[in-house]
Amino acid sequence: MADGVNDPHQEALGELALAGLALDEHDLDHAVSHLSVALAHEPGLPEAHELLAKLAARSDDGGLALFRPGERAPVGRVVAFAHVLARHGGHADALSLLAQATVHDPSRAWADVSWVQALDARLVPADRLVRVLLAVLGALPDPAPAPIAAATRPYLALAERALTAYPQDALLHGAASGVARRLREVPLALRWAQRGVELESSKLTEMWWGNALRADGQLSAAVQAMRAAQRHDPADLSVTSDLALWLTELGHTAEALELIEQALVRDPSYDCAVHTAHRLRFQSDGDPDHLVALADFMRSTTDASHEHHDLQHCCDGLPWLGYVPAAVEACVNALRRTTDEQRTHPGELGLSSMESPSALALLRRAWPGLAIAAAEPRPPDPRVALRPGIRLWDFDGTRPSPALEPPAPHAAREVAGMLPLGWAPPPMVYDMAVRLSGVPVDELLAALVHPPTPTVETDPDRVSVPERQLQVWACVGLLHHRTAEPWAASTRRRLLVEIVFGAEDWTTEAALYALVTAAWVDPACRADVAELVAARLRALLDARRTRAVTIAASVAQLAFITPGMPADVRALARELAQDQWPASATYAPGLAAPLPRPRRSWLDRLLGRG
Repeated sequence: MADGVNDPHQEALGELALAGLALDEHDLDHAVSHLSVALAHEPGLPEAHELLAKLAARSDDGGLALFRPGERAPVGRVVAFAHVLARHGGHADALSLLAQATVHDPSRAWADVSWVQALDARLVPADRLVRVLLAVLGALPDPAPAPIAAATRPYLALAERALTAYPQDALLHGAASGVARRLREVPLALRWAQRGVELESSKLTEMWWGNALRADGQLSAAVQAMRAAQRHDPADLSVTSDLALWLTELGHTAEALELIEQALVRDPSYDCAVHTAHRLRFQSDGDPDHLVALADFMRSTTDASHEHHDLQHCCDGLPWLGYVPAAVEACVNALRRTTDEQRTHPGELGLSSMESPSALALLRRAWPGLAIAAAEPRPPDPRVALRPGIRLWDFDGTRPSPALEPPAPHAAREVAGMLPLGWAPPPMVYDMAVRLSGVPVDELLAALVHPPTPTVETDPDRVSVPERQLQVWACVGLLHHRTAEPWAASTRRRLLVEIVFGAEDWTTEAALYALVTAAWVDPACRADVAELVAARLRALLDARRTRAVTIAASVAQLAFITPGMPADVRALARELAQDQWPASATYAPGLAAPLPRPRRSWLDRLLGRG
């Protein structure tokens, strides 16, 4: 930063200097190019606008031809042309171009310039102002983070002047309300939206009124407004989808489900309705097949009307779908009960039975001076693999040690780099793990027994979580190796199956998760994965008859979310995992049918897109 690298202001000044040199040499094209880059770095830089005026004055047409952008022009060139248009009185087109820049990057203050601040809104037709505000509205998160809100605030001032200029325009009031709401100006949004409905009750004005009411916490009133919007246009399934979600929030689940099922009869391909339907079905009965069907729909859909977060919303807070469960071994609980200072001293820990090798290894890392005495486990011996394959752990009695050397530093860094990404539903985890496709298989296997965390997390709520997450990332990374091989005979399947049926350990869970993820993203392997997961679960349940199995509940959770799992196995898994699976008691197994592709949304149609 001290050298100006990645400093937008310094970068802009540097480009301006180059533009000035080009102007001195009468090279107007290069001057415009450098000026455009400067505006991209700092849209409101006064020196840039002064130079733009000089360049425009050098042209016979005031810069219109000189600054006109090509079809694939960078955003800075588009913005520069907008300022030239404004100098010629083309304010409507200029605002439209600035709005396009905001859609491209809402974090830049594209409209924070003097001519926008001083613009008499009467110079722009009301319908063009509506389109500008709608474009900005579509670019803003709901609600906008503080930096984006600050960058786009000039549009709010423009909206105020627009409403003064066109006090009887209902759509303009509604669009302005939407922008205000996303910029966290809820009282303003309420006032403008209410005025819009008073001027004209239409689908759009009622929708904006409903959204403003909901942002203000008035959900019952918001539902009434959305009902009014639906009456204006029963065929608009985006309205129906929102209404169904809001009814669910009010506790009217049966009505919401009936509404969304009727919407799918009308158009089974509309993405908003499909997402809402699967979300409400899952919230109603807790059947994970609804989420799998939603993931299938998302994978087959390339032209969704807008970004959806229903899958993430449903998975949030659920084991393996929304987070990696913490370990439950007694030796891990010892970490939770002791302080960092206590672990600097020698200690002793007695265990009634040997526990997961990964758990014991973690405890030894965190507490090097601890002497652990563990009784021999009852049969079946958890140290003995159920099937032949790769060996991750060696055992000296009940003391485990890694059977593999630590991963190379570069590989360890790649695996450790996955930790800041957090967690997500299986299809997103699979996509993120593509970053590990360049890490050799042997290094990923080594990371399973040497999780590359610089320190051991000892916060009681986080103990074991980073290590377990990294083990999962390493296993999902295996899915990205030799992907051209047919699943049944693939290296990735063979390795994961060998880990799953190896020594009973956290790595068992990690490899099972990777298999489950493969089934989420590839319907062709679902029957195979369901059989493998069911076999491992049954083996653990058999073992639990004679000894403790600390990973049993976690594996049951994985079995419950496995696509295509037979109903009897899923019911058993749910019974084992129900205390940690907060879904409806009305759950009954059943597959949700995949649905076709979507059409465009009302906002896209209104803006003329697609």
